[in-house]
Amino acid sequence: MNRCLLIVLSLFIVFSLYGQKPNVDQTSLNKKFEDLDHEMDVLKKQIDDILWFERVGEVAWIDKVYITGPPKARIENPDATGARNPLKFYSYIFIPRWIDLKGKYPLIVLPHGGVHADFTTYHTHIIRELMAQGYIVVAPEYRGSTGYGRSFYESIDYGGLEIEDCHAARNYMVENYPFVDGTRTGIMGWSHGGLIALMAAFEHPDDYAVIFAGVPVSDLIARMGYHGPSYEALFSADYHIGQTVAENTEEYRRRSPAWNAHKLKTPLLIHTNTNDDDVNVLEVEHLIKSLKAEGKKFDYEIFKDVEGGHSFDRIDTRKAREIRLKIYRFLDQYLKPPMVLKTLDDINRAAYWPRG
Repeated sequence: MNRCLLIVLSLFIVFSLYGQKPNVDQTSLNKKFEDLDHEMDVLKKQIDDILWFERVGEVAWIDKVYITGPPKARIENPDATGARNPLKFYSYIFIPRWIDLKGKYPLIVLPHGGVHADFTTYHTHIIRELMAQGYIVVAPEYRGSTGYGRSFYESIDYGGLEIEDCHAARNYMVENYPFVDGTRTGIMGWSHGGLIALMAAFEHPDDYAVIFAGVPVSDLIARMGYHGPSYEALFSADYHIGQTVAENTEEYRRRSPAWNAHKLKTPLLIHTNTNDDDVNVLEVEHLIKSLKAEGKKFDYEIFKDVEGGHSFDRIDTRKAREIRLKIYRFLDQYLKPPMVLKTLDDINRAAYWPRG
């Protein structure tokens, strides 16, 4: 409530100043509004964190830990004290309430999607389904995530050190939770999270037993072409890649799974959808063709105009739940969870129906 009042008061002050001084510096005003946007993101994050306990608290032990990844990719003053310190970030942890802490359980690393986004209760049903199977889940709020202020937002390193943040979350779980079986670690994600899943396993193949990449961002070069000028401006911002694809094609290639297909050594399942309104199917088709050209063995399915578009297998339709069953069956082969969801009713009991 106090934060809400502060934001309202700040807006009142800004508008008052603007009304009194018609020649007020527009750049300063824009910065003020951007700061307020970040303040609102922080508030939304705090509210959503509370909702996690309401929505999955009965089936999961929930924590949020503060850990470290590599130093920032861009250091403004490298001679400043602590300039090269590891970057600190939060990660969510979900542990099934019913597990035996003397046992060993598989781990899922679940990076969120979005160029700038965060892990939210949008994933509620997926978390409930994973808890029912006996998976432990870590969901890293890697550099560039929203809800942690402007500085963290502008620490983004898309397809770069964010990969190492997510891998650091994996290592943290293996090192600090004796009931986590590091040899049964999978990584799964959708969209930008799918890119991270792919790139993390490409760079650390010995640490992941399986990958699921749903509608993964696969080719940043193609993506800049069909998403338009505003999207290109986001990536070429000084705090981001800092150059357009025309200025530095190689940098965009380095951050794209389709151009790193030769690195695949891990069992992989890819899903895409022909009516995806965010990650166009052509991107994922490029990834699939690149993997085939490298002689890689993997599984994939191109769904035809399934309702939901980009979110087709994450929403709550019957079709989406049926597709998630396919994903879990694939993961099960390599991670051997103690419980298996075999039918749609199993998913319903795990995530949708009242617990009797």
